[in-house]
Amino acid sequence: MSTVSRDAAPAEARSSTGEVDTELKRVMTPKLLLLFIIGDILGTGIYAITGKVAGEVGGAVWVPFLIAFAIAIVTAFAYLELITKYPHAGGAANFIHQAFGINFLTFMVTFTVMASGITSASTAAKAFAANLAAGIGADWAPEGTAVLLLAVAFMLVVGLVNFRGVAESIWLNVVLTIIELTGLLLVIFVGLWAVTGMSGAEVDFSRAMMFETEGDKNAFLAATAGTSLAFFAMVGFEDSVNMAEETKDPVKTFPKIMLTGLLITAVIYVLVSVTAVALVPVGELKEGDTPLLQVVQAGAPNLPIDTIYPFIAMFAVANTAVINMLMASRLLYGMANQEVLPRQLALVHKGRQSPWVAIIVTTLLAVGLITFVGKVSALGGTTALLLLAVFALVNIACIVLRKRDHEIGHEFFRAPSWLPWVGAAACLYMLGPWTGRDPEQYVVAGWLMLIALVLFAITWFLNRALYAHPTKLRHPEQLPTQREFNHHNDPR
Repeated sequence: MSTVSRDAAPAEARSSTGEVDTELKRVMTPKLLLLFIIGDILGTGIYAITGKVAGEVGGAVWVPFLIAFAIAIVTAFAYLELITKYPHAGGAANFIHQAFGINFLTFMVTFTVMASGITSASTAAKAFAANLAAGIGADWAPEGTAVLLLAVAFMLVVGLVNFRGVAESIWLNVVLTIIELTGLLLVIFVGLWAVTGMSGAEVDFSRAMMFETEGDKNAFLAATAGTSLAFFAMVGFEDSVNMAEETKDPVKTFPKIMLTGLLITAVIYVLVSVTAVALVPVGELKEGDTPLLQVVQAGAPNLPIDTIYPFIAMFAVANTAVINMLMASRLLYGMANQEVLPRQLALVHKGRQSPWVAIIVTTLLAVGLITFVGKVSALGGTTALLLLAVFALVNIACIVLRKRDHEIGHEFFRAPSWLPWVGAAACLYMLGPWTGRDPEQYVVAGWLMLIALVLFAITWFLNRALYAHPTKLRHPEQLPTQREFNHHNDPR
């Protein structure tokens, strides 16, 4: 791990402080970025997936989480090298575009990451609405209608907050992340209290060292299957790279903050998973839809947890929706700025300094999913499957782009040379059917890719109709500035 220094970048691409010129508002300080990453990783996943992982491996539920974190951290090094070389919005799609220059591949990656974010946000909106409807006793509408209306209303509010500005969105993320952390720390403290014997709860930490596999699976295959599930809870750190143009001094900020966030969340995941199996037998933990609520109830039976914890979980899933919608809109903005998508998606509102067209498009897509798509089985596993494919490509892009280090005109982070190779191999291995994945995940992923293929064809024809010249790969410094584009296309 090292930092490489280069000559100054072209003047037109950088401000007086050395940052890439952008019309987005730079409000993300190191502390806010850290809370963003922690809140993203500690989202819906840990509140719902702990029991399912326990069902694969038994009491040693912490093992798949540690393996998943190891793969995530290795891949994070590739992200850090690339985001400090190319500190623009767009994330994985931007890196793969720089490495290969194949618009079709870039479009498919863009769609994959965007779809995973919007689907996750839509699912979180439904979960938020279901908890809220139950909490307020929503008997003013037929069963199911109340949840639908509340979910759509919630998503529209998220869209308005997103349009209002990144500062408002980030501060909302701070509040929701603190609530999230409070819920997880409550689980850990309940476990510690139970150890003292004051709660009267039965505690058995020896369960945390036991593998209990189903069928003819051995411990290795069980751990692999558990990791394929646990990885859904790890994804999230990559969302932060789409906020590069709204982060203060991203080249210096990202390496330390991203790795710190991953380590903090790894410790929390391990402590929560060990506490969970110590207080609740695996057979009970894997059956419920609210495993952490079961843990708190078992560890503190005399406290009024039933009325408090569901609301904490509600705010946790709300945080997932806010972060994913932020990511999705910035992803569309970044790739439109690279001319992979129609440039109109890169329009920035002059007053709010937010990518307003991209926000409207992503919000409408989310509302459509909420309205017309029911519960998708194996959604978490499918999301992890798609993102593992993206992570493999990011590691490969990191290897390819090292041949162009001499073109980088500024200081950047350099990961150990062997890490991207290990990251690519690990991600490709986790994609295979030998991990014990439900075959339905591959079916859902295939349908999503088919939809992406159709959308690419539509976009290609639109670009040929709207632009005199076909889209070509260009380095960000060679593109027309956002200010020039907005001046000619935005009437405000």
